[in-house]
Amino acid sequence: MLEIRPTCEHCYKTLPNDSSEAMICSFECTFCKDCVDAILNNVCPNCGGGFEKRPTRPVNCLTSNCVEKYPTGTRIVHKPINKNKFQEVLKIFKDVDPRKR
Repeated sequence: MLEIRPTCEHCYKTLPNDSSEAMICSFECTFCKDCVDAILNNVCPNCGGGFEKRPTRPVNCLTSNCVEKYPTGTRIVHKPINKNKFQEVLKIFKDVDPRKR
């Protein structure tokens, strides 16, 4: 089950469960869409993977699989990007399709 982390790892922007700006990689590294597009160029600085829009946990408990029963995560990961170090990763992966990295 996804952790649904509450903030962008780089800029610390709040990304609640219903945020349309939350992006994650396959390891659930969580960044806002602005950082993914403008700084990261769709390259995760932690694993080199690509990003997808993070799903939201349902609030409707009709199926009992909802945010009330399975709350979103509260763990904050704040690791602003070291732009110099990230340039090495970006140089290798920027022009490679995320599914081929």
